[in-house]
Amino acid sequence: MIGLLQKVTHAEVVVDGDQIAGIKEGLMVFIGVEKTDTIDQAARLLERLLTYRVFPDDSGRMNLSLKDTGGGLMLVPQFTLAADTKKGTRASFTSAANPEIGEQLFNHLVQLARDQHPIVETGQFAAHMKINSTNDGPVTFWLHAAPGV
Repeated sequence: MIGLLQKVTHAEVVVDGDQIAGIKEGLMVFIGVEKTDTIDQAARLLERLLTYRVFPDDSGRMNLSLKDTGGGLMLVPQFTLAADTKKGTRASFTSAANPEIGEQLFNHLVQLARDQHPIVETGQFAAHMKINSTNDGPVTFWLHAAPGV
């Protein structure tokens, strides 16, 4: 399971002209689900998202996590993160989970997040979304919870 996280000052998801989710300071994370992913990868990715140190401490160093700051967590499904772009000029999605499994694992990740963190918002699976955010820093990290890790 892949998480592309961005430290943001705000983020919102719009579907069909309506804002369906929004957070203030925190993390916006695009989530990609791969064929080999299981609930174990979802749990490991969430653990890393909640504890990854991307927020500044009193000295300005990135020593605080989302758990430490209590900021918002926006989870947005994005199957294109699982694309194979190694060759050619068109991505292959053979490593992406099928939509049913992808949605199940994304929803599992969301439920785990809501059980462990007070502010969790989400994008809409399989919807055409417009994402508005301000990346703070910019700070962006690509995290991968691979099988067996």
